[in-house]
Amino acid sequence: MKAPKLLPWYARKAGVSVERAEALWRKALREATADTGWVGTSEYWGVAEARFLELLKEEQSTLCAPHVEGFMRSQHRMGLLPLLAAEQMFTAMAANWQRFCNQMSKAA
Repeated sequence: MKAPKLLPWYARKAGVSVERAEALWRKALREATADTGWVGTSEYWGVAEARFLELLKEEQSTLCAPHVEGFMRSQHRMGLLPLLAAEQMFTAMAANWQRFCNQMSKAA
């Protein structure tokens, strides 16, 4: 039986390999067949998908992968703060310079 097209996405989201996710999918199909007794019905596919997601969560909890995405985003934003401040400072300086030049040209 073919694996679902979203299986690589689920695997990447959980942090497991695609091969391991395929093995979990096959296990979920076997368990769904044992639970429902029928193959190919909507109940069968629902049970298979639910069990696959359960197995994937169990597999994810056994992995020791740190979740640093949020930390990296905040560090990136904090790294951009000096650049944003410099940009605003130069914009203010340019506006003041334009104002000064306009006043000097009107006075002359």
